[in-house]
Amino acid sequence: MAQKILLVTGDAAESLEVLYPYQRLREEGYEVDIAAPERKTLRFVVHDFEPGFDTYTEKPGYTWPADLAFSEVDPGAYVALVIPGGRAPEYLRNNTELRKIVSAFFDGGRPVAQICHGPLITAAAGGLSGRRVTAYPALEPDMQSAGATFQDAEAVVDGTLVSSRAWPDHSAWMREFLKVLRATSGAPSDPSDPSGA
Repeated sequence: MAQKILLVTGDAAESLEVLYPYQRLREEGYEVDIAAPERKTLRFVVHDFEPGFDTYTEKPGYTWPADLAFSEVDPGAYVALVIPGGRAPEYLRNNTELRKIVSAFFDGGRPVAQICHGPLITAAAGGLSGRRVTAYPALEPDMQSAGATFQDAEAVVDGTLVSSRAWPDHSAWMREFLKVLRATSGAPSDPSDPSGA
């Protein structure tokens, strides 16, 4: 049986930051479940960095079904957690079920990958104090308020926590996250192996 990874998100998440890790981790042989506040079709967005704008722009993105509601998640069934960015973390951080899920991963020392605005969720769950992180650059004050040391880099690894700034850094983010995953839980089972070994 393949090892499972939980990806938590919601409406207005950045399409690339959900779908890139979802597909990349499945390529590696992991089973990935997407959890959201409720089971429904989620509406993602596309953020871009366009000349003449002082901040990112937003356009409608893909839709994708949530496999589970946060209330249905058993954190113990997963070897790692992925927290994409976009605008979704701005409201998801207030979800008590999600904060419990995130805390379970930090308490268990299991790998957590976060990107862009995703660290708003880990900050709300109390998981960043004393940690080194990166995030979307505008979140530097939020990260410092959460007790973290902010580093402006493609990917920052602090123990089992792997963070990244935004979708242009995906390759570095997933490369580092996969190293942490392999070191903590070994290689995933081969989904083509009928024995599940």
